[in-house]
Amino acid sequence: MSATAPRTQRPLLGIALIVLMASCFASMDSSIRYLGGFLPVLLILWARYSFQALSMTLWLGWAAFSGRQRQPFRAAHPRFQALRGLLLLFTSAMSFYGVQHMPVAEFTAINMLTPVLVTLLAATVLHEPVSRLRWALVIGGFAGALIVIRPGSGLFGWAVLFPLAGALSYASFQVLTAKLSALESPYTTHFYTGLTGTLVLTPLLAAWPGLDVAASLAAASSGQLVMLALIGLLGTVGHLLLILALGLAPTGTLMPLVYVQIAVAAGIGYLAFDHVPDGYAWLGMGVLSACGAASAWLNVRRAPPSRVCSDTVAD
Repeated sequence: MSATAPRTQRPLLGIALIVLMASCFASMDSSIRYLGGFLPVLLILWARYSFQALSMTLWLGWAAFSGRQRQPFRAAHPRFQALRGLLLLFTSAMSFYGVQHMPVAEFTAINMLTPVLVTLLAATVLHEPVSRLRWALVIGGFAGALIVIRPGSGLFGWAVLFPLAGALSYASFQVLTAKLSALESPYTTHFYTGLTGTLVLTPLLAAWPGLDVAASLAAASSGQLVMLALIGLLGTVGHLLLILALGLAPTGTLMPLVYVQIAVAAGIGYLAFDHVPDGYAWLGMGVLSACGAASAWLNVRRAPPSRVCSDTVAD
């Protein structure tokens, strides 16, 4: 479980795990959209992070007990881990609330502007040189988003701010990660991601006006409670699948396949909510996917070998 231990390259298995990861996240977003009609979204968000914190505590405790990893809970950069966790928490909050107001497929597509925003932030904030090809992909990515959103049509309204804010937050997270190049075990990072979210959300949940957690849980059906736990499981397993996949295949091979999540989200949206994106939405999602996948591949090629990639996908 060491972050630097060599692993056998098995690209086909890595690709299969990435597809499973995309299915986990698309299923989680659709479950959040459904469950948000019965339970407070803040409670669902807390359950997702507390499940991850608890499960990773058990995982790392077993790793320490079995001798597979020494001092698994020790973070080399605790402040950096806290800042990473806060950025990821904000990104998740935008996702959890955003899917209540937008179809999951369109939301997922806009949220995946992240790779082109990473390029934009690298040029404007870090003053890194950006090639004409990268600028073309940035422009193409925003064009794809505009096709999906269609400003002035009244199709989604203010709700598009959720995926846009989430994508910008996550792009900031990735730029920060690349700039500082912190070396941590991905499993330790995964634990601190869940812990940070839990520590922030627990007092917020207790103090939120008009929110009675006990009453909300008591009023929920057994099926809704199972779905609440399932959301935490899907989020936690999805990121673990990503970690395992990155150990089996080159990152440049895997990252473009993350966009399979858009197709999976569209399929689940049809089955669960009888929603089919229209022709313009499909066109915009196609442009976004092509530009985003190309940008992700270029970003991975540029990244230093020490870069932490355990949270390349946020949800």
